[in-house]
Amino acid sequence: MTADERRCQRFIEWVEKRGSATRPLNGTGTEGIFRAVVIPVLAERENLFETLKSLAKNPAEQLKDTLVICVVNNRAEPSARADQIADNQNVLQNLDQIVQGGLTPVDPDGEISALRLAYVDASSPGQELGRKMGVGEARRIGLDTALGVLCRNGSPDGLLISLDGDSLVEPNYLNAISQHFAVSDAGAGVVAFAHPVPEDPVHREAIQLYEIFLRYHELGLRTAGSPFALPTVGSTIVARGGAYVAAGGMNRKQAGEDFYFIQQLVKTGSVARIDTTTVFPSARASDRVPFGTGASMGRHLGGGGDLRTVYHPEGYRILGAWLSLVLNHLEASAEELLKEGAAIAPQLGTFIEEQGFQDVWPKLQQNAPDLEGLAAQFHRWFDGFKSLKLIHYLRDHGYRPMLIEDAVTQLLPAVGVGVDGSSVSDRLSGLLGQLRARCRNWG
Repeated sequence: MTADERRCQRFIEWVEKRGSATRPLNGTGTEGIFRAVVIPVLAERENLFETLKSLAKNPAEQLKDTLVICVVNNRAEPSARADQIADNQNVLQNLDQIVQGGLTPVDPDGEISALRLAYVDASSPGQELGRKMGVGEARRIGLDTALGVLCRNGSPDGLLISLDGDSLVEPNYLNAISQHFAVSDAGAGVVAFAHPVPEDPVHREAIQLYEIFLRYHELGLRTAGSPFALPTVGSTIVARGGAYVAAGGMNRKQAGEDFYFIQQLVKTGSVARIDTTTVFPSARASDRVPFGTGASMGRHLGGGGDLRTVYHPEGYRILGAWLSLVLNHLEASAEELLKEGAAIAPQLGTFIEEQGFQDVWPKLQQNAPDLEGLAAQFHRWFDGFKSLKLIHYLRDHGYRPMLIEDAVTQLLPAVGVGVDGSSVSDRLSGLLGQLRARCRNWG
């Protein structure tokens, strides 16, 4: 048995132990598959088939060994609405007709037939998700199922690609991802993204503000030197099979699953940026999960949240000073680091102490094989979640949110120069364009 065969066997046993890939995979066959696109689907009758058509525009050379898996999912009533369940049942009927080789009203020209398409029914009675489960479980079902397919084709490091049922991709999407991993040693990657801009001025302003916030936060983490400075958009994540297993697989969270999954990928390997193609996530408002694009849009448009303010830029400076302090003084005691941390900002000293640093640090020092290993262990402890908790703590203890344009200019003085200020929309559009470019070209 070769090394790859042993890994495939181990990964298949790992998937079976997790128990997520027990529902049938309905499709036309999985032979010769070396990458998979996994799409969780909840009430996406109006969007999913446009997503599939955008995938079908990719070259036939890439499509022939790519399996697209749609995980049509919902919880049982009353946890899911009757209209969502009915929408899912309609989607399942259309998917089944397509994989059987038929034409449907959603695909009258047979465009989607270019895809190697399969689906998992996690919607019908007896197949639903658990009452407390959501998109994380749906992604987990699809990704675990896809990993099994890759391993049965002898490809333990084949690509597991996450997408959403309301996102669009470019015609070079699969090729750009494949070419990236052909030359990169990274175990995972995030694809560049850009929300489409709605024509309605109110919705346009909301999505521009939201994406500016996402990019501001990412760039703030980058200025701080955080290894977790990555966008956390579920439809942009790609992982090799081995990296997926090393990270413990997808989690079952109803929301924020993408944040925690990327964090685990960073902790257990490396995550690269794939900037040679773009994913276009939906810009719509939604109430399906408590946070993320749709929820943030919904709160802003409904008056329950304000996307015009963001974290104070000083929070990222304090975070960066703390990370630099520890990494440049790895042999210092916890007491010394706490004292110096409090000198950076009293709030930092209090926060670090409340996180139990004085107890954790000696154990990290004792267990680390060398200073490089200690730095890695520190980042695994003071991870992306703790970094966000620190920024929230600073927000609540003296560093109040700032207006988004002022904060961006203070964090990144070069951004905003030359932006046309004749209207709010033009100004936000110019600012967003500069931030998108900065995210792509950092370093």
